[in-house]
Amino acid sequence: MDQTSTLIRIFLLLFTTLNLFFPPITASSLDHRYNVGDNVPLFANIIGPLNNPSETYQYYDLPFCHPDQVIPKKETLGEVLNGDRLTNTLYNLNFRKDRVDRLLCDKKLKLDEITKFKTAVDMDFYFQMYYDDLPLWGFIGKMEDDSWTGDGSGPRYYLFKHVQFDAFYNGDRVVEIRAFSDPNHAVDITDKTEIDITFTYSIKWNSTTSEYKNRMNKYSKASLLPTQRQIHWFSFVNCVVIIVLLIGLLTMLFMRHLKNDLKKYSSGDEEQDKEVGWKYVHSDVFRCPSRMALFCGILGTGTQLLTIICLLFVLAFFGVLYPYSRGIISTSLVVFFILTAPVAGYSATSFFGQFFETGWEKCVLLSGILFIGPLFITMLLLNTISISIGATTALPFGTIVVIILAYTLIAIPLLAFGGIIGYRYRSKFQAPSATKISPREIPLLNWSRKTPGQMLISGLLPFSAIVLELHNLYATVWSYKILTLPGILFMTLVFLVILTSLLSVGLTYIQLAVEDHQWWWRSIWRGGSVAIFMFGYCIYFYSRSNMSGFMQSTFYFCYNFLFCYAFFLMLATISFRSSWFFVQHIYNAVKSE
Repeated sequence: MDQTSTLIRIFLLLFTTLNLFFPPITASSLDHRYNVGDNVPLFANIIGPLNNPSETYQYYDLPFCHPDQVIPKKETLGEVLNGDRLTNTLYNLNFRKDRVDRLLCDKKLKLDEITKFKTAVDMDFYFQMYYDDLPLWGFIGKMEDDSWTGDGSGPRYYLFKHVQFDAFYNGDRVVEIRAFSDPNHAVDITDKTEIDITFTYSIKWNSTTSEYKNRMNKYSKASLLPTQRQIHWFSFVNCVVIIVLLIGLLTMLFMRHLKNDLKKYSSGDEEQDKEVGWKYVHSDVFRCPSRMALFCGILGTGTQLLTIICLLFVLAFFGVLYPYSRGIISTSLVVFFILTAPVAGYSATSFFGQFFETGWEKCVLLSGILFIGPLFITMLLLNTISISIGATTALPFGTIVVIILAYTLIAIPLLAFGGIIGYRYRSKFQAPSATKISPREIPLLNWSRKTPGQMLISGLLPFSAIVLELHNLYATVWSYKILTLPGILFMTLVFLVILTSLLSVGLTYIQLAVEDHQWWWRSIWRGGSVAIFMFGYCIYFYSRSNMSGFMQSTFYFCYNFLFCYAFFLMLATISFRSSWFFVQHIYNAVKSE
């Protein structure tokens, strides 16, 4: 009865957490409906250089026309984490009411304000706004260098003073909106020390047959172009071909020898038995490695991260995650990381408990800090940089407190709960043969059978299979490409898991065949080596991009480090689990004593 009440309290706690962190993300039939002339607010969000997606500032950091009272829009946790800072504007875009050359404000720009605009134009700043939850973008100005002017006087800076909005509606709902910074309404601010500018705007409403429920589809068009589809399918076929070739290679060179080994040992012929290399290490192959608590902590954290990735794909398949769904991905990551804490604790202690009676608490502790530790340090560094330059990516103190309290009051108890359950319901591991007190001496190996050589093989092959989709993923995050094919991305992840498992099993057999019984940590490094290649590609991607500046570079490499580190833990877990099942299978098959 006590256990039942405890479970009920836990489920209530999880349900309450979901309600707090997940606001409704799809409008009901009564939402987003307007009568002709209704005021639909336009919110200004951020500004920033086009080539540096992480370097964003608040809209009114530049001297735009602003209301007498700037009122920030209430934001969700995910929006704050994304750096969104929505505020009210002076634009009056009433539903289905056309306006032409309407006055926004008359503004007298002084030298320091002109300098800010010139710097923004020079760095190719854009602005982002939201109208009825639809994102729209526009440029602040344009620059013409000597090749355009031809007079050798240097570049000219032009500030756009007029914005043209084109809105589309279907019945009583907004379906689409676009913003154009009209280059015909630009003022030269190159040599000005003071200037009067009249900022204006226009909006034209157009009827469309597109349905409201499909209004986010336009953001998917970039991924549905024939060229993009061909790239996705080429990546898909590339993965399949590599998997088929690898399975064939393992079948011919590996499974055939393994079957022969099993037949030789089962025949009982001692002369033939001597030829079976992996049989000689049967008394050492199940010997627990050094730093077993850390080893199990990696398994627990890797299992948790893999669970989070799967949950994100579930949301994507149900349409919860879509392009420019403000803050949903960030909110999902925070919530899932908190709620999947029991997975880490259970996975770590249930495996550790098979071999040891005490010390499981250290496994739980390491599972709780292996990823969150580097994440906390990295976020602290990035937040300090953001605060120092006034970027919107700086987290407010209240948000930091909420996250820390949520992790402390929810995640840590759930982590401990999972650890207790895993230890209490553990099963005792029965090795096929007794483990000797002293480990067998490992013969001298060539470089290809040592850890670096196996990491090269097990990392390069899976990486070559996923590199095209990895490029698309990087381009989505850092180059404004829109990736809206979760099915292809999910299949790429499945192929990566299959390749990692196959290579881990094959290389484990090769390692045991040369009487090297220290395969536990080797399997961790083999699987995680893919992440090393992924980080190497992120360096290559940065060198080919137009990103620049200390802040953008720091954010880029820190976030990619966390991304690759998470994949290191996930793939290391998959690699070991595959080898673990394989080793148990072959040694149980021969009934080693």
